[in-house]
Amino acid sequence: MVGTRLALMGDLRADEWPRVWEVTQPMDSVSPAGHLLFTALRRKQPPEGHWVLDSPFKAGGTGVSLERGLSGATVIDSLDTLYLMELKEEFQEAKAWVEENFHLNVSGEASLFEVNIRYIGGLLSAFYLTGEEVFRIKAIKLGEKLLPAFNTPTGIPKGIVNFKSGSNRSWGWAMAGSSSILAEFGSLHLEFLHLTELSGNPIFAEKVRHIRKVLRKIDKPFGLYPNFLSPVSGNWMQHHVSVGGLGDSFYEYLIKSWLMSAKTDMEAKDMYYEALQAIESHLLNVSPGGLTYIAEWRGGILDHKMGHLACFSGGMIALGAEDAKEEKRAHYRELAAQITKTCHESYARSDTKLGPEAFWFNSGREAVATQLSESYYILRPEVVESYMYLWRQTHNPIYREWGWEVVMALEKHCRTEAGFSGIQDVYSSIPNHDNKQQTFFLAETLKYLYLLFSEDDTLSLEDWVFNTEAHPLPVNHSDSAIRAEDQL
Repeated sequence: MVGTRLALMGDLRADEWPRVWEVTQPMDSVSPAGHLLFTALRRKQPPEGHWVLDSPFKAGGTGVSLERGLSGATVIDSLDTLYLMELKEEFQEAKAWVEENFHLNVSGEASLFEVNIRYIGGLLSAFYLTGEEVFRIKAIKLGEKLLPAFNTPTGIPKGIVNFKSGSNRSWGWAMAGSSSILAEFGSLHLEFLHLTELSGNPIFAEKVRHIRKVLRKIDKPFGLYPNFLSPVSGNWMQHHVSVGGLGDSFYEYLIKSWLMSAKTDMEAKDMYYEALQAIESHLLNVSPGGLTYIAEWRGGILDHKMGHLACFSGGMIALGAEDAKEEKRAHYRELAAQITKTCHESYARSDTKLGPEAFWFNSGREAVATQLSESYYILRPEVVESYMYLWRQTHNPIYREWGWEVVMALEKHCRTEAGFSGIQDVYSSIPNHDNKQQTFFLAETLKYLYLLFSEDDTLSLEDWVFNTEAHPLPVNHSDSAIRAEDQL
């Protein structure tokens, strides 16, 4: 039945989605996004069943590891999506796997950032949605494993931690191993405050609030935050500024920290709007063809390109528009819409109707990749993420229409026998698969597509914020570690 329903998706228009949901049985009512998720998880993987534990998995069936010590990224990253879509059997299987097989007494190194957003974020959201203690306990223990990353002279964590020895180091490619990455150490705040909330241990909140203090005090060129910071000296290592890769989720976590605190964290609010003003002043451009985009800044020189990762910014700006100064609210709503339109154009101008990893605005070409090395699509979520936020804010049907285009393109170009695969060239009408299904496809892309066609009270934005891996965390309306009054 599932295969039949997937085959029929091509015959449905965007305005017909609601009738897909009206079937009474969950497997037939979870929307096309839910059917895509079902396909992604239930295709049999040799040799031992249907769960592919690591990320990304090869679409032919063989798993490869995300973090050298940890397994289970696919399972944990998809927990809340399974629960949200009422895939009850699959959720119970995933829960059982976490209980019986997700062990933290492992050796090897792991990324502070990826473990936090995928594993801890996934476990926290699963706990908040279900109340199941196993998820809370595993999240706290995993958070404790990450604490040695903060053992630096400045308290700015390094990007890699060894779970066995407790040693840490920076990525070798980050200024020859001398730097921590803004988007990594700047994207811990949401999860770590919840770890303190659930454990009663203030150390998690202390660590991320100290990061905030360091960033608040340091000089910033033109109010901008460069991507590389020395965890030893506390100085910027290179004046490269990006709202895409290396910088992106730092800005996202500022506005979401404000929202998650029930709008009491004034420091986060002020830092967000100050940063947004600097971005507008120095990075924002409009192309000759009228497309609004956020360029990258290198010591005052602009690269006139946007990465796919930067396309989350339309949704972020929409999310923050309501709490801006009254005279800026309409401006930010329009800016969010224009950036999201530009990102849609990067999809619309490809043969597959999927967007490239990066797209440029130069030499008369706009919103297209200019080299093959930037023409791939790896099932990224940022564009549909912005569609979801803009839909929730405006209810303009164009965002559902654009979301439907993505569903159709995924079904046509990315589905394989074993799940869904990225493609190597979005400008080829017969794209080659990269043979990998990233965990964020399950955690983010499908969840945002599902929410795009859900009622607004499904994970209401009044009550939930999403971490940068789309794991929902509750807004805190009580006196707790998350509220600004308790900041250390």
